Amino acid sequence: MNLDLFIPEIVLAATAVLVILLDLFIHSSAALRYTTVAGLLAAAGFSIAAWGTHDAAFYGMQAVDDFALFFKILLTGTAVIIVLASADYAGKFRRFQGEYYALILLSTIGMALMAATTNLIAMYVALELASLGLYVLTGFLRDNKSTEASLKYLLLGATASAVLLYGMTLVFGVTGTTELSGIAAAIGSSGLSGVADNPALIAGIVMLIAGLGFKIAAVPFHLWVPDVYEGAPTTVTAYLSVASKAAGFAMVIRIFHTALAGPVWLGETWGFIFAVVAVLGMFAGNLGAIPQRNIKRMLGYSSIAQAGYLLVGLATLGYAGPISTTGQSGIIFFLAAYALTNLGAFTAVIIISRGTGSDLIDDYAGLGRRSPLLALALTLCLISLTGIPPAAGFMGKFYIFSQALDRGLLWLVVIAAVNSVISAYYYLRVVKVMWFNDAPSAEAITTSLPPRIALTLCCAGVLIFGMIPGWLMHLAEIAANMLAL
Repeated sequence: MNLDLFIPEIVLAATAVLVILLDLFIHSSAALRYTTVAGLLAAAGFSIAAWGTHDAAFYGMQAVDDFALFFKILLTGTAVIIVLASADYAGKFRRFQGEYYALILLSTIGMALMAATTNLIAMYVALELASLGLYVLTGFLRDNKSTEASLKYLLLGATASAVLLYGMTLVFGVTGTTELSGIAAAIGSSGLSGVADNPALIAGIVMLIAGLGFKIAAVPFHLWVPDVYEGAPTTVTAYLSVASKAAGFAMVIRIFHTALAGPVWLGETWGFIFAVVAVLGMFAGNLGAIPQRNIKRMLGYSSIAQAGYLLVGLATLGYAGPISTTGQSGIIFFLAAYALTNLGAFTAVIIISRGTGSDLIDDYAGLGRRSPLLALALTLCLISLTGIPPAAGFMGKFYIFSQALDRGLLWLVVIAAVNSVISAYYYLRVVKVMWFNDAPSAEAITTSLPPRIALTLCCAGVLIFGMIPGWLMHLAEIAANMLAL
């Protein structure tokens, strides 16, 4: 089964077991934290070492290619930032820190497999492995809001999984296979010439979009996001907003580009569906964020809007055809830039909320005078989310929008640009509160070294990839080209 191709996942699983054992015998939060970081860095190192590999394992159900490896590196890096940012916050569930770090590791394994799998059945198993850990992590605070968020996430997630599984069943029924390449071959040889030729296939695709739309917070499958983001531990909210979204989009790209991009009419059909969902998501997310007074709920609606921008890339992918990488390289770059930006924003929120005891935006007043470096870091991340240069978020939107223009989707780009302007209102409102409102206290907000390291790494990445994006874009293109082989 070529287990040597899955050393990163094996390392993560072994680290999860080790963390649980350490928690039984060594009651040290630092030991648990740095053991987890070491395991994640080792997994990332093995993924980097495997770059350039083009192979398959588990009887062809798991691909080991640059596309999968890019996301493994991104996901393990995301988990490292989350673990570092948890240094002070994890004290809220001191008795369960071993389980907390182990669940992050196990969810990361599931997400890594989501990006690599090439079989519908294996995709579903990987998705559930990632989701089960997230359901538990969401309720880790065990207060009313956290418990409610966990239950809501579980129930709606189970419903979405059932819809997704039924969609997979319909696609299997039409094509006779669960392998993505086999699905593409069956559709290509079927002689279908339009949507009306096989309504069961179209219904299956719509259900796939619905089930996966829940995982990536796409409208109209987004209603869980604000409540779950507000109720979950802030570190888990950050992990949900970045890692879950990245893994979900990786799976969507692999399914729709590999199995459903040809013939042309089929790609354009689901490309148009994604375009409509993108428009709804951008407006729902941005307009919903404007009245929010809680920073976590605001960033939750922001996540919905950001999913809308990413769906512009998926719409482009549908119109580009099966042999083109137009669209997916922009999505991959945007996901990396978004990961750095959102992780930085949430790390700053974790530090600020711990210092002020509040998640309300009004309580960020005067932060620029109390802790100017912390306020500057959050300002940079909010500017990047808006899409203002020289931050990485600007380059991410630039690549996605320019690729959409190349495919004649001017109307979609104009709507996305209008929504970027709308988003500036609520992002810059937070900046205004931090720098221009009067501070209730002159005391500086302090934190330990690990969260400061996490925030520094994120902000450095946002600036570097905003001003020098070529290297990351090159890696994104290599990863995207792997799917076109």
